[in-house]
Amino acid sequence: MPSEPTALRDLARDLGVSTEYWGWDGTLKDVAENTLRSVLAALGAQADSPEDIDRIRREHEHAPWARTLPPVTVLRTDHGTTVPVHVDHGSPVTTHLLLEDGGRRDLEQVDDFTPPVDIDGTLRGRARFRIPSGLPLGWHQLVAETPSGTDTADVVVTPARLTLHEGFAARRAYGIQAQLYSVRSSRSWGIGDLADMRDLAAISGACHGADFLLVNPLHASYPTPPVEPSPYLPVTRRFTSALYLRIEDVPEWRDLPEHARQRVELSRRGVEDWNTRVDRLERDDVLAAKLEALEELFAVPLSAGRRALLTAYRRREGQGLEDFALWSAIAESARAAGEEQGLSELDDDAVERARTELAQKVDFHVWTQWLLDEQLSAAQTAARDAGMRIGIMHDLAVGVEEIGADSWRLRGVLARGATVGAPADQYNQQGQNWHQPPWHPERLREDSYRPWRDMLRTLMRHAGALRIDHVLGLFRLWWIPEGHEASDGAYVSYDHEAMIGILALEAERSGTVVVGEDLGTFEPWVRDYLVDRGILGTSILWFENDAEGAPLPAADYRTLCMSSVNTHDLPPTAGYLAGDHVALRHELGLLERPLEEEQEADAAGREQVLDLLRRDGLLAPGADLEDTVIALHRHLARTPSMLLGVSLVDCVGERRIQNQPGTDEEYPNWRIPLADAELRPVSIDDIATDERTARLLAAVREGIRPR
Repeated sequence: MPSEPTALRDLARDLGVSTEYWGWDGTLKDVAENTLRSVLAALGAQADSPEDIDRIRREHEHAPWARTLPPVTVLRTDHGTTVPVHVDHGSPVTTHLLLEDGGRRDLEQVDDFTPPVDIDGTLRGRARFRIPSGLPLGWHQLVAETPSGTDTADVVVTPARLTLHEGFAARRAYGIQAQLYSVRSSRSWGIGDLADMRDLAAISGACHGADFLLVNPLHASYPTPPVEPSPYLPVTRRFTSALYLRIEDVPEWRDLPEHARQRVELSRRGVEDWNTRVDRLERDDVLAAKLEALEELFAVPLSAGRRALLTAYRRREGQGLEDFALWSAIAESARAAGEEQGLSELDDDAVERARTELAQKVDFHVWTQWLLDEQLSAAQTAARDAGMRIGIMHDLAVGVEEIGADSWRLRGVLARGATVGAPADQYNQQGQNWHQPPWHPERLREDSYRPWRDMLRTLMRHAGALRIDHVLGLFRLWWIPEGHEASDGAYVSYDHEAMIGILALEAERSGTVVVGEDLGTFEPWVRDYLVDRGILGTSILWFENDAEGAPLPAADYRTLCMSSVNTHDLPPTAGYLAGDHVALRHELGLLERPLEEEQEADAAGREQVLDLLRRDGLLAPGADLEDTVIALHRHLARTPSMLLGVSLVDCVGERRIQNQPGTDEEYPNWRIPLADAELRPVSIDDIATDERTARLLAAVREGIRPR
């Protein structure tokens, strides 16, 4: 009999928990046994003794035999498969598919000589049926009929490969990357909003020939202030923050009584001066002002036509919208009463009472999401009307807050006792804990991945493209058990065929280009798989090196990817060239090597890139900062990458970093307004005529022009 440590590691691997991993420094690291036990416990497999391990293994092996059908089967349209059907030994069974369009396909039984298994005194047998290739895309239903009754399960047929991006093979596309909240206009309420997004897309497309506008995640945070500044730590990933609503664009604005309009104007005046503030953004006061305005607008009766549109929206988004609105109403009430701690464990009876007692507030939050949906639609329409071939590229965060709408609403498919993060790497040598509950792989499968599907459908409705932050999380996530350091975790695997297949299906149906942020530690085959499914990767200039560590020549970049000079987790190019990121990490105590050593290594890496540009004739000796930034982008324009992203901060000369990973209050993450090199505020209207912006974008546009 194997020793307990060996049995524990075998069990962990069987349940999808990695017992070792390759670190960023190229060394193979073992996962500690106490970490494995804690991760298994978060998966619902408490393995404290050899007896526990034996019991869990037995339950795991017997579970498929106890049910007639697997909960869901996800396959590619070009691949057939077989599905196991478990029945009492000797019982006859037939199966057929009910297609999404109402059609029916009877399935052929194939040989399966697996011996029957005794499950709690009942002998269970296995039959197997073939699901053919070439089925229509969609969500179909598998039906198994036996003398004892009928069982059903989902069958999801997904595209073999996304092809929408292939339209950019002959004429590549470029776009602007912006942190929307930081980009304001004279019409903003101190924070960039959806009308600003619409105008920025129109200017970028019509004035500068851009094909897309990538913005930060617009997911909803807490319904009342104070709110979490990070757009990557929302309370839901499916719905949108009221912070981004443009009040004056709500159709009911024109019907406001004069006294109500004056109150709204007072709310706006309290925050409009912040449109020119460059030190820090103030989300809390802006949200408070907008909520006051929305209360006034909510009191305006809807016309019959507007009421019909709201009803249609409510019907389309279904129970997910109702639950989000209910949680928002409960959270708002709890905060007002100083009882936020109760949100961590909502009592079912209290929730049902709230559904009645807070019905008007629930309606308010539903209505607010409808208004946001309308403004998201208007922005995408404007982007396409301005000539953009893609339009708005939305961003999907990795996860949600531990106490939030999704953590409550989706609690059945999220794991308890662990959070998501990242192991140590060269940019954060202490690891990262993002304090987000992970999907529970098996429970998500039991729910046929519908929460994943529903979220994607909502996000893609008004998106020309969707960027998936940390797309590697669809393959595996770094789980950090409660009470452990960020570096003391383990990778947990997911069924990437199912997760990415459903992503591809919903993207195909909505006409959405998908870009995966595939940076960090990953196994080499992962990128090959993404290419095979038609999902674009991400290349950041400073991270692209050959096998010897030298900067990658432009011609050797990947074709199926979106390339850019930088990312929101690095300073703008002006700051990066000055080594601001190293100095900041030193100030915050995030370095494990001496400052001088880090600065020397960082400067050497930057100089290697600049030397490559000089050899290619893109950078003249003694070039100034602006010419250097342009040269870096010209280098990327020479790559075969289908998409090229240009950060708005680089267009205007901004130097400050938006986010320093591994920090919270030590640095004002996600609160830096857009400014130029002299720290003067830059508005959306300025971007239309800004000479620096025009020079950089003209260089990119010229560089990607077909030769």
